Amino acid sequence: MTENAEVPEPADRVADATDNNWDARYAPEGTRPFLRLSRADRPIGTWLLYAPCLWGVALAMLATDQASRIDLWIIAGCGIGAFLMRGAGCTWNDITDRDIDGAVERTRSRPLPAGQVSLRNALIWMVAQSLLAFLILITFTNTAIILGVLALAPVAIYPFAKRFTWWPQAFLGLAFNWGALLAWAAHTNSIGPVPIVLYMAGISWTLFYDTIYAHQDAEDDA
Repeated sequence: MTENAEVPEPADRVADATDNNWDARYAPEGTRPFLRLSRADRPIGTWLLYAPCLWGVALAMLATDQASRIDLWIIAGCGIGAFLMRGAGCTWNDITDRDIDGAVERTRSRPLPAGQVSLRNALIWMVAQSLLAFLILITFTNTAIILGVLALAPVAIYPFAKRFTWWPQAFLGLAFNWGALLAWAAHTNSIGPVPIVLYMAGISWTLFYDTIYAHQDAEDDA
């Protein structure tokens, strides 16, 4: 064996993950493929989904000059919901892209194309996460519940947006910033121009962030 011989990746590894991620170090082995479907080892997506919720409830409290213990639950519930729905969205994305991922070197080791999780179990996992998030949603106001259900539309469309537009991140912005509307409605049981402006600002922020990130990737590849 030569010094340069490549050591094969472990069967349960994802190519762009590391052994230092918490799931590889602490999670039971059988749960790791499902956690990786949800990107649970990469919390930045949850924070990006959760931040607009915090903006929405904070702006609602300032606008109404009211705050109560219910707002503490809105903050906590939105945090848990952001984790769950981010996981469900990532699982849905991997389900729709499973054939494409299997043909790309960087993604072929993801749980679905690598055969670590079956399509049936991935669908069950996605539904389970969504149902848990729904249980949180129904503790909010009626307007927030309606908005939460409507949020499924951009989430469902996003994986396919990459196939019919040059700006798929615009659809990601629609989904990621929906919490600004939902959290406002959870506090006020209404919707209006103020949260809509906040929502649009969040979408602009998402697009700006993605443009800078893509530009940095291009420089790194140069």
